[in-house]
Amino acid sequence: MTTDLPTSSTDTSVFDFQAWTDAQLQRTEQALSAWVGVDAPANLGHAMRYAVLDGGKRLRPLLVLAAAQAVNGLPEAALRAACAVELIHAYSLVHDDMPCMDNDVLRRGKPTVHVQFGEAQALLGGDALQALAFELLTPSEAEVPAAMQAKLCRILAQAAGSRGMAGGQAIDLASVGKALSEQELRHMHGLKTGALLQASVAMGVACAQVSQPVQQALARYAEALGVAFQVVDDVLDVVADAATLGKTPGKDAANDKPTFVSLMGLDGARNYANVLLQQALQALKESCLTDVRALSALAHMVVSRSH
Repeated sequence: MTTDLPTSSTDTSVFDFQAWTDAQLQRTEQALSAWVGVDAPANLGHAMRYAVLDGGKRLRPLLVLAAAQAVNGLPEAALRAACAVELIHAYSLVHDDMPCMDNDVLRRGKPTVHVQFGEAQALLGGDALQALAFELLTPSEAEVPAAMQAKLCRILAQAAGSRGMAGGQAIDLASVGKALSEQELRHMHGLKTGALLQASVAMGVACAQVSQPVQQALARYAEALGVAFQVVDDVLDVVADAATLGKTPGKDAANDKPTFVSLMGLDGARNYANVLLQQALQALKESCLTDVRALSALAHMVVSRSH
């Protein structure tokens, strides 16, 4: 897709988003294939690779790489950060799909890991992916400076832990059958989903030395994007079929989970997603960075996606 997206006062050129995406995905897929599950014993590597490779939108790696590009970040650090955040995302899906959590049988258009390999192998595979994420972020200092490694690890650990993704999942499980306000729903998803999306942008930014105002503007962009992603996810859970969605639709309603659709209605949720998109684009403008075309296009992609 080629799009003309004015994203700053100095950049209104045509941006070939599809070509950019294809190039970044190729880099990411090659790196993941080279790093994930290699030499893991007792078929553990098969479960790890099944969970990560050949599936998924790779939104989080793309956000890392787009943010790093916008701030002229260190390429090696950005690629490792992109892969690391995808491994955390993949491990969380493996565990979330298990019978003790969401008990789902379909993910990315294929059987979930515990269905394919058994619960024990799925649990260990998720654990191994989580550990590998931080291993990737800590190569030799010749590849990535030690201070940058530490910052990247800190961002990812905070986003994945009790004050981020894991905490949000705990709130989600505790909220089944409860009526949540918009503020409570935003808080839950800000941790469960938004934290890792925000961390993706922050990790890309951390691949360079960036001023505080720029960091803050891109953090506002990431926050709006994170909420928009979940709003659209809730809409798709209602309107998309399994073949399009790649996972079981209607699960939230069946499990009596609060969603933006249950709170706002279908049209209200769609309108809210567009409001959040404008907030994200405004934050990019306020960053005053020369080239944020990839970040802008990713925001549009999140809101307009069909799966």
